[in-house]
Amino acid sequence: MVKLLLVEDDVNLSYIVQTSLEDLIGGYQVFTAANGAEGLKIWEQEKPDIIVSDIDMPVMNGFDMVRRIRETDKTTPILLGSALTSPKDVKQGFKLGVNNYVKKPFAPDELDAHVQAILQMTESNPHTPDKTDCFRLGRYTFDAPHATLRDDTTGKVQTLSLREAQVLQLLSENKNETVRREVILSRYWGTEEKDFFASRSLDVFVTKLRKLLEAEPRVSIKTVRGVGLMLQVEE
Repeated sequence: MVKLLLVEDDVNLSYIVQTSLEDLIGGYQVFTAANGAEGLKIWEQEKPDIIVSDIDMPVMNGFDMVRRIRETDKTTPILLGSALTSPKDVKQGFKLGVNNYVKKPFAPDELDAHVQAILQMTESNPHTPDKTDCFRLGRYTFDAPHATLRDDTTGKVQTLSLREAQVLQLLSENKNETVRREVILSRYWGTEEKDFFASRSLDVFVTKLRKLLEAEPRVSIKTVRGVGLMLQVEE
């Protein structure tokens, strides 16, 4: 069953597409959001297989939502739907990491065809990175689902707190790339960097993670001043 996130501010269209896709043989599990901000929250919670989004929406538009998602998720396929799509919009969307466009209004069967084609293409693409919840960090193996960090040299296993595991997983998924502080705070603290107490709390967890990784000189958590954090791993 395909988990699909539909981000659409037209309530009637959203209902029609959701019910029609969920009635198809083989089935979809459809999560709906009325704007990009809601879409971000559902994407973080449900980890859909594919996202289908409108562009022009209140609160947060489709482009801004895609930009936020692609900061930490380079693989989940994203389809943008729009009635009036200019060449400039198309160029902007692909630059942000959109996989394709579908012209609105679209029939559910047509959307299903687009979704299946994109999923088939991404699954068969040898350059698409495999998703995993276990990460090799030098001498350590980080098991995100079980919140453990194993030293493969000594065999010692350390148990992480939930928040430590969440932050380390996000950094591991984007190793050697900078993850903005506001992205981390928004996802796990539900706030932005201007929240002093949440920001200080993040600093405390990062300090703990650095101590846990200190025996491996090839692995370090770097602070990119004014931007965010980077898990630097020398292969």
